[in-house]
Amino acid sequence: MKKFIAILLASVMTAGILGCGDSGANPTKEQPYAGTTLNLYTWTEYIPDSVIEDFEKETGVKVNHSTFSSNEDMLAKIKSEDEGTFDIAQPSDYMVEQMATQGMLEEIDKSKLTNLSNIADNYLNPSYDPDNKYSIPYLGGVEAMAVNTSKITDSVTKYDDLFNPSYANQVVLLDDFRAVIGLTARSLGYSMSTSEEPELDEIKTKLLTLKSNVKLYDSDSPKSALIQGETSIGAMWAAEVALAMEENPDIDVVFPEEGAYLFMDNWVIPKGAKNIDAAMEFINYILDSENMAKILEEFPYMCPNTAAIALMGDEYAANLAKNPPEDVIANGEYIKNLDIDTLKVYDQMWTELKK
Repeated sequence: MKKFIAILLASVMTAGILGCGDSGANPTKEQPYAGTTLNLYTWTEYIPDSVIEDFEKETGVKVNHSTFSSNEDMLAKIKSEDEGTFDIAQPSDYMVEQMATQGMLEEIDKSKLTNLSNIADNYLNPSYDPDNKYSIPYLGGVEAMAVNTSKITDSVTKYDDLFNPSYANQVVLLDDFRAVIGLTARSLGYSMSTSEEPELDEIKTKLLTLKSNVKLYDSDSPKSALIQGETSIGAMWAAEVALAMEENPDIDVVFPEEGAYLFMDNWVIPKGAKNIDAAMEFINYILDSENMAKILEEFPYMCPNTAAIALMGDEYAANLAKNPPEDVIANGEYIKNLDIDTLKVYDQMWTELKK
């Protein structure tokens, strides 16, 4: 009897040990990538934690999420790390082209993206990535101006107004040299990606007059200083303006008459990614209309996912800061890559402005 009980106890203990552990950690038919760790690299304040957590629960994939504040920071980080460190990154339009040209991206297998049809045709096959060989659009928008009308009583209609000497120490700008130099170029009627020496000289001269007006540069949360009253006017992504407007009804959005800086951020898979299948699963998850709508609730940027927009209702569609008018988009400009010599000029301008 003692021997029988000992065998029985040993069997129970063995079964208990074998039964321990996370059942979601092992791949199944429903969760083929369970147990995988996905390394995600995105812009700051751009995807809700709840959406990532829901993806983890649904797929059994663990997501390591890190963030950046500029395309250049992102590029430098990926280059400095071992190949395969990141499975997904989120560059803007011109940076997709630059990374693809440098052989830094894996090709996208669009057959695995069953939700790709939710993206409007006019956002597909962009000039920076024909046939979306390397990228899938996520969110975009415009660099609009935010004005606290209780403090600024002037008529503000264009980027040029940011240079008004009466706004000394009142302006918040993105900590992004292409955005700031770009709006200066647009204020003079030039392309945001000009490489013409006479134009660059004129841009530099005007850019440096902005120094005394700038209170701070902030790409992470430029709306915060505006909401808290530390600044009265600024240029930032329109979605940031929309969020500021919800906190303070005195804040208004202004789309510059000269034509706004446009951007489209994208999902890409860096070269050598170790978990490409799980990465595709994540991108397809984000392309789902309901998941994208959850993202828009928290980060109301311009959205190429028409199925998600349909779920948002009139509040999103009618809010100009969240859903910029077609004429604003038509009058705007996407920035382009710069040659090395021109890039050095832009870098030198930026350094002088911020020193």
